Amino acid sequence: MATLNDARRIVVKIGSALLVDRKTGQLKREWLQSLADDVAWLKSLSKDVILVSSGSIALGREVLGLPRADLPLEQSQAAAAVGQIRLARAYEEALDPYEITTAQVLVTLEDSENRRRYLNSRATLETLLGLGAVPIVNENDTIATDEIRYGDNDRLAAQVAVTVGADALILLSDVDGFYTGNPTLDPEARKFDVVETITPEIEAMAGDGVSGLSKGGMITKLLAAKMATAAGCSMVITEGSTLNPLKALEDGASCTWFTAQDDPQVARKRWIAAMKPRGEIKVDAGAAQALQKGKSLLPAGVTDVEGDFGRGEPLAILGPTGHKLGQGLSRYTASEAQAIKGRHTREIEATLGYPGRAALIHRDDMAL
Repeated sequence: MATLNDARRIVVKIGSALLVDRKTGQLKREWLQSLADDVAWLKSLSKDVILVSSGSIALGREVLGLPRADLPLEQSQAAAAVGQIRLARAYEEALDPYEITTAQVLVTLEDSENRRRYLNSRATLETLLGLGAVPIVNENDTIATDEIRYGDNDRLAAQVAVTVGADALILLSDVDGFYTGNPTLDPEARKFDVVETITPEIEAMAGDGVSGLSKGGMITKLLAAKMATAAGCSMVITEGSTLNPLKALEDGASCTWFTAQDDPQVARKRWIAAMKPRGEIKVDAGAAQALQKGKSLLPAGVTDVEGDFGRGEPLAILGPTGHKLGQGLSRYTASEAQAIKGRHTREIEATLGYPGRAALIHRDDMAL
């Protein structure tokens, strides 16, 4: 069974019902402070932590005097606009005593489906984590329409976990794991300690959520588990309302672990290798040797560029004799790559007229 101690990078999903009191619409500050204590503990163990948090609409509707029932899209977006400020401030104030920097990251489903936006999101999150910050991620409800919405933060959290190559995804829920049936309705329902494979029989056991504030039921949690585990990320469902829920999980709290199917980096590279290339990059002997040692591909080592491709699209990487070394995701468009091929990193800004990334293909976006 996986543990938090095994994980290098952890994504934690927090639902509205855990963060906001259903009766008063107010933030549960004691609970949030205990979560901040858990985050500080994980950070002290040199682990990266990302929080995917609901709660902006629940907080905003109270300020605006809106009912606690389903809201029309426009009112939900207005409530989110008000609540996002309060939610971000709450996390900032909770983590500040531990000298932990927080960052607000708002995304939509469109950001993960568009490859260029996906790479931008990934680069931003990686940079924030590298600088020691804790990103607070939420769906950008102020602009998202039904067509570009995740609709629940379980799947959003899974997508974030996949994007950053997380080892563990924790869904803090209103139930303590995955059951054979709805435990509030079926006294015979049995909890799974571990789910190694999500079969059709497992999927048929999923029921609806019981929370009045949360949109995600057990079906969305299974979808999140399928997404995360296929990308090499273990996922756990545990009851989150207790104080210090992450320490409680590590200390043996009741939960269900979904087993990762592969290592996150191996799964990501397999995904990249399976893509159909949109162009080709030919490299010199020095660059080919550097790539085999795990280095990124810099423009200086590129001798030729073929194809019409956009930023974030897959490219075949060819050696000096034309043999395929592997492929990766380009950080530049075809015209930009043509302009900077063979040039040193320090020349990129002068050549393009604006600052660019040092690598044409980063080693994390490459499968050899």
